[in-house]
Amino acid sequence: MKQFFADLHVHIGRAKGQPVKITAARTLTVANILEECIVRKGIDIVGIVDASSPHVQHDLDLLIESGHLRQLEEGGLCYKNLVTLILGGEVETTDWVRGQEGVKARSAHCLCYFPFLDNIKKFTQELSVPGRVKNPGLSSQKANLTMQGLWEISDSLGGIMIPAHAFTPHKGVYGSCVRSISEILSPRAWESVPAIELGLSSDSFYADLISELSEKSFVSNSDAHSLPKIGREYNIIMMEEPNFKEMVMALRRVEGRAVIGNFGFDPKLGKYHRTYCEECHFTVDKTPPIFACSKCGTKADGRKVIMGVLDRIYQIRDNCTPTQPDHRPEYRHQIPLMNLPGIGKRTMDKLLEQHTEMQILHQLNKQQLVGIVGGKTADIIIRAREGKLKVEAGGGGHYGRVKLTEN
Repeated sequence: MKQFFADLHVHIGRAKGQPVKITAARTLTVANILEECIVRKGIDIVGIVDASSPHVQHDLDLLIESGHLRQLEEGGLCYKNLVTLILGGEVETTDWVRGQEGVKARSAHCLCYFPFLDNIKKFTQELSVPGRVKNPGLSSQKANLTMQGLWEISDSLGGIMIPAHAFTPHKGVYGSCVRSISEILSPRAWESVPAIELGLSSDSFYADLISELSEKSFVSNSDAHSLPKIGREYNIIMMEEPNFKEMVMALRRVEGRAVIGNFGFDPKLGKYHRTYCEECHFTVDKTPPIFACSKCGTKADGRKVIMGVLDRIYQIRDNCTPTQPDHRPEYRHQIPLMNLPGIGKRTMDKLLEQHTEMQILHQLNKQQLVGIVGGKTADIIIRAREGKLKVEAGGGGHYGRVKLTEN
């Protein structure tokens, strides 16, 4: 068995000269992502979640024809024998859910992954059926599908489905849709879902406040909208070889394969960690759950006051304390280099000219770091590694902040 660094949620900015993810950088092309993973990040497995776009498929076909990508027998595409590309599509579903205000349409994002290019091309054809998706070339399109309907399509084509950034108020299945996924998925469908994606504003300690997640693996991914953000959250996966089949076995914890480490933001750094008032520009700091602004009293409505991930989890939890199953790996709070105080572009380039970010975050000792960037910056990196930097909570679409003051 071997260990692999994996980030399974990266967007495409442009493909075939056309925009794909409107809010993503133009430099996020298939080729640039793969090179970034090898040269600067040290990521072994990358999930591109816009591979359902025909524009992206065009670029993938060209890379295969040129010999830069080769299809793996057990699924996935190999680039330079150094990084594996997993083909995925992010889709927005809509379910009619009963709540305190009656029955309302609620939307959530899901990630569907497939072994081969032919599978995801058939997936695109299914999404392109008249009345389902208006523009299949764009990322994260709203589909005229329930989550159950999306799972049925994905499953029939040999794919797997994972709820994306499950706790965020912006299209997270728990954050903005339901209290329990059993409300919208059949028992068979829910059993076949191998994992959920935690999102930047949560971690496994928070997620394990919800008992129905005890058998699911957790994945922590970057949801990168620019090249530098690849790997800001990632996983260590134990498996034989980096391919689709082994990845699915690891998510299902079959024959010794497993996700053995989640690395990500301290949830306070996430954009939606606590409830936030747009009127007062105020992030609540009282004991969760908080459903209204502590200053002006406006209630959370998704517009003026946006409920935080922590507050939502405390609202729907059924465990008083995190109940972590034996299979749950350690979740390590880790601050990416680009989020550390005093590390600008020039310092980042100096570090990444000699080592990948995974090596810097995990392997280099203080003396080695001092030799590259000096004592002050080396000290900041080591203190971040040891969890000795203070974090102020984010909310309402605003990231939290890192401070140098020790806890």
